[in-house]
Amino acid sequence: MVPAKKVYLLLLLGLAIAPILSLLIGVTFSIAITLLFDIAVLGLMVVDGWRVRTLRVQVSRQLPSRLSIGRDNPVVLNVTSEKTNAVIQIRDDYPVGFGVSVTALNATIAANTTQELTYSVQPTQRGEFAWGNIQVRQLGRWGLAWSDWQIPQSVQVKVYPDLLGLRSLSIRLTLQSSGSMRQSRQLGIGTEFAELRNYRTGDDLRLIDWKATARRVGIPLVRVLEPEQEQTLIILLDRGRLMTAKVKGLQRFDWGLNATLSLALAGLHRGDRVGVGVFDRLMQTWIPPERGQHHLSQLIDRLTPIQPVLLESDYLGAVTNVVQQQTRRALVVVITDLVDVTASTELLAALTRLAPRYLPFCVTLRDPQVDQLAHTFSPDITQTYRRAVALDLLAQRQVAFAQLKQKGVLVLDAPANQITDQLVERYLQLKARNQL
Repeated sequence: MVPAKKVYLLLLLGLAIAPILSLLIGVTFSIAITLLFDIAVLGLMVVDGWRVRTLRVQVSRQLPSRLSIGRDNPVVLNVTSEKTNAVIQIRDDYPVGFGVSVTALNATIAANTTQELTYSVQPTQRGEFAWGNIQVRQLGRWGLAWSDWQIPQSVQVKVYPDLLGLRSLSIRLTLQSSGSMRQSRQLGIGTEFAELRNYRTGDDLRLIDWKATARRVGIPLVRVLEPEQEQTLIILLDRGRLMTAKVKGLQRFDWGLNATLSLALAGLHRGDRVGVGVFDRLMQTWIPPERGQHHLSQLIDRLTPIQPVLLESDYLGAVTNVVQQQTRRALVVVITDLVDVTASTELLAALTRLAPRYLPFCVTLRDPQVDQLAHTFSPDITQTYRRAVALDLLAQRQVAFAQLKQKGVLVLDAPANQITDQLVERYLQLKARNQL
């Protein structure tokens, strides 16, 4: 039981009128009346708090079956008041370290109604976490006391990669398949025959099917081509030392894992065979290439438990493993980060080994804070030195990327928190242009 504000106000009122009573009826009677008043207030408070026990609201929690890291995941508390209007305060015992939209929920629930109270949590780590009980306070009818109790709702929850982002991407890819992809087919991009249609102004004359046109006099027919399907996409995700650093609240590895699953979803949606490898000094996880949407569930289950480690990554070993496992041509995407030209020497040697038999694609996750430091002028000497270091890091990255491009390696360098969208868009462009 917790006293409400009204109790403190009444007690202060008793103290305030005590001097006035002492002047009117004497000090002794004034003290006695004040004490009786305070005792009455406290007694009414106890009764008010005790009465709440028979009027307590019912609270239940609804959690998503799988939480997404780095996203606002909604949590719904269903509150039912059966007998009276209820003024309540609720604190949910969410896992330590989670970001939360509100720490306490306040509401007034009408009698014989159920109300949904919603807040959101933002996990910053993957794994399994304990959700505790629900702490509830309900104000008595007289507004003198809060009845305080816990509702047992302990449960274990699992935090996965960005599943909400995967759902949004899946919808976007589906819409593109019926919209922009149809447009790309009309432009004749690709190598596989899809259909015949009537000639339109601006169509490439080389795509006219003269035999089909001859059978249909007067209306030229054009061959519609689409990108070749059933190609192979291999994604190599680095989980070494460089991927342990935090960027925008998440480890760089988590941003890379989100990008890996999104790219895999895009590849499976476009009919490609998708395989994934996670490496540090050794190839720790290898999932052979398969096609079909069911393969995405396997990738999520296998990759979710993996965490980055403080070990130097062996790029050459990872690439050698791919060459041994994958004999046919494939797009090989390496998701990692680099610091400078010297540190990128091994990465350059490994990716160079892939060309020209495979199409190597280096994806690096940049820290946007470095960009901000490099482009922010400050008269402060310390900040000036930091800006100089940031500019030097960016310059060395550009040199390393230039060397990769000279060796025929595709390069994508983007802020870690933006890498997913840019990587998927780049992959779709490669598919549309039939570069693989």
